[in-house]
Amino acid sequence: MKLFYTLLLSTLFHLGFAQSADQYFEKIRNNEAALTAFFTQMPKGGDLHHHYSGSIYAEPLLAHAIAQDLYLNTQNMTVSPEKQIGADWVSFSTLQMNGELDTYKQKIMQKWSVKDYNNVDYPSDKLFFESFMKLEPALKDNFEAGLLELKNRAIKENLSYIETQLSPIPCAIKTDDLANYNTYLRKLVANKNEKAVMKSLDSLYSIFIKKDAKKYATDFNTNFVGKMHNELKIDDIQFTMRYQNFVLRFMEPVEIFKNLVVAFISADSSQLIAGVNIVSPEDGETSMKDYELHMLMFKYCHSRFPKVKYTLHAGELTLGLVRPEELSWHINAAVYTAGANRIGHGVDIAYEEKSYDLMRYMAKNKIPIEINLVSNEFILKVKENRHPILLYKEFEVPIIISTDDAGILRTNMTEQYVLLAKRYPIISYTDIKQFVYNSINYSFIQDTSVKKQLVQDLDNRFKTFEANFKN
Repeated sequence: MKLFYTLLLSTLFHLGFAQSADQYFEKIRNNEAALTAFFTQMPKGGDLHHHYSGSIYAEPLLAHAIAQDLYLNTQNMTVSPEKQIGADWVSFSTLQMNGELDTYKQKIMQKWSVKDYNNVDYPSDKLFFESFMKLEPALKDNFEAGLLELKNRAIKENLSYIETQLSPIPCAIKTDDLANYNTYLRKLVANKNEKAVMKSLDSLYSIFIKKDAKKYATDFNTNFVGKMHNELKIDDIQFTMRYQNFVLRFMEPVEIFKNLVVAFISADSSQLIAGVNIVSPEDGETSMKDYELHMLMFKYCHSRFPKVKYTLHAGELTLGLVRPEELSWHINAAVYTAGANRIGHGVDIAYEEKSYDLMRYMAKNKIPIEINLVSNEFILKVKENRHPILLYKEFEVPIIISTDDAGILRTNMTEQYVLLAKRYPIISYTDIKQFVYNSINYSFIQDTSVKKQLVQDLDNRFKTFEANFKN
């Protein structure tokens, strides 16, 4: 009789009964369709590495551009609210009248996103980063629709939180009279004179405060982020959103520092602004030349605003993209010099100097790594065992799974987890569940009660999800 019941339970298990979520997960991990269904329904916590401008799908942006009758450059698919010089600029209404609109719609989709990309005819990293410039005019005056799109998609995908990099803060403070600081700061960094760098930044900070930098931060917080967030009722029982300020790497030192000061003031004075970041291609000429200076700028701003959290794009590099020696220090500088609270991408960790010590430090000090599998594969061609996710896991660095730019990359959070399960059999359901909780626990939400509520909500969501496999 005992043997009979053992055989019966075994039969029921193989038929799909009396199994746990992790058992079912292991059974389907080589079946992409089954994994997609599983992860679509699984609670996914938060998306912490998220660019608003790259997360809106091209279709609604194109529809908005047509409705606003913007002008299209028919050669490079850039749009503009005003007709520019040259015969290549044509209004959408003219294209429609000439019967050419459908043809250009397809071309636009291929330049504003990775749709139909064939991995041959254009560098993938150029296509990705150039997309932002081309579609930017279609984003303006359309933030409300975009935020609602992101919220509604997140809810359908069982994502309860997004921490998005929404928009640069407009700041009209003129810096022409401070241009001499650009050369001087670079010279100080070249001479490894950190003390003098900090003194110069202190002088610039005083100038920007006197020029009313706080006014621009307050206006952004109140009349843009706060107004829009509250009027749209973004936060509710199902979903929460917070915002990261960001600065652009390719600007001259004085200009980027001005924007960084305003960004930190903004984050320090609003609970909706979760933190600060730095963006644009890390391998760009100015980005590479001024990388160490940028890290010192973050260190200085932290001394002024110690409560403000910041995550840094660091190590979004790979062999061949830059010289080998440039792969050895960017994450080190972001962690040790800038004091980043999280690291975005971190793809070149295996090339970093004393990488084992660096990862031990990140693990000990709870500095998570934001992993973006689809993004790293498309932009850097880094995937599977070339990707360092298992290296981070081995050294117990907290891992967070993110989308990066779901609209341009035409992906979603579910696909990140499907790739994770398919490519890395050593990563268990328990690991994945921890990654999900990490996305809330390591978020930059300032209000502890909001974070606590999101964790409790995640508990309830997982309880409901896992009950499916016990029935």
